[in-house]
Amino acid sequence: MVLKAELHCHVEGAAAPELVIEQARKYNKPVEPFLKDGSFVWHDFTSFLAAYDFAADLFRTEDDYARLTEHYLTSLARDGAIYSEVFTSPDHATKAGLSPQAYTNALGEGILRARAKTGIEGRMIVTGVRHFGVESVEAAARFAAKCGHPLVTGYGMAGDERFGDVEDYVRAFEIAREAGLGITVHAGELAGWESVQAALDHLRPARIGHGVRAIENPDLVKRIAERGIVLEVCPVSNIELKVFPSYAEHPFLALRKAGCKVTLNSDDPPYFWTSLKKEYDVAAEHFGLGKKDLSVITRTAIEAAFVDRKTRAALLAKVDAAAPRR
Repeated sequence: MVLKAELHCHVEGAAAPELVIEQARKYNKPVEPFLKDGSFVWHDFTSFLAAYDFAADLFRTEDDYARLTEHYLTSLARDGAIYSEVFTSPDHATKAGLSPQAYTNALGEGILRARAKTGIEGRMIVTGVRHFGVESVEAAARFAAKCGHPLVTGYGMAGDERFGDVEDYVRAFEIAREAGLGITVHAGELAGWESVQAALDHLRPARIGHGVRAIENPDLVKRIAERGIVLEVCPVSNIELKVFPSYAEHPFLALRKAGCKVTLNSDDPPYFWTSLKKEYDVAAEHFGLGKKDLSVITRTAIEAAFVDRKTRAALLAKVDAAAPRR
């Protein structure tokens, strides 16, 4: 089995249907029309968000959130993952009636439980939601900088890339960078190459969430490759959201061949009928990657992970020990 690592997954969006159904029973909520026959139901971005918000609303207590991360990371470990980063959202915490600190502590507890059971390492990336506005995004950055949780190692921005101007969010990223947090930002998914360029110009991230629309500008692809910016690519999500019409037209291979550092990720896995394992399987089937190629991609993810040097070295040793020779 090729060992795996994931850098791009939204924790509320990682809740498996069976866990969501259990939570719905707990809070006496009907699951239809959002879930049917054990699968999420949506047909466009609006209905996707409705299903997502329905499921997220079923996680309300510290125990609920600890169960969520424990369930997800344990499932990853079963599929051969040794490392996971999840995006967390102080805005979801507030909506659930929890303080961001209580929410973060609970998610961290779940990560520790999964590690105790399986050995998988996990970290949290606090995210601001772009379309909630500058004040909200800066508040998330201040929380990330001051929360003091040892598993909070990164900061990012998700949400609608088409909302607002990137330069308006510079202060939020400065707050996070000054606190020593790793920096990532969603760009180049639903918005074009310009969103990636703007993120690089103004926010100076080490990684870009998605970033695949950069392929529309060869000079930008060259810049990404030369600077060693890591792309958190989510192929199945891109196809399901119709960012690209087919795997044959997906730019994963073109970006890789151009020298860009690419990784494989599941985004909001059950909503896109995927998993980290499936992303690796898709890369093998549709992109023609062999086990050695896939092991290199895992290594790229670990090298780009927002972890301390000792943890990174231990994870890389595992990847190298398990790497196929051909």
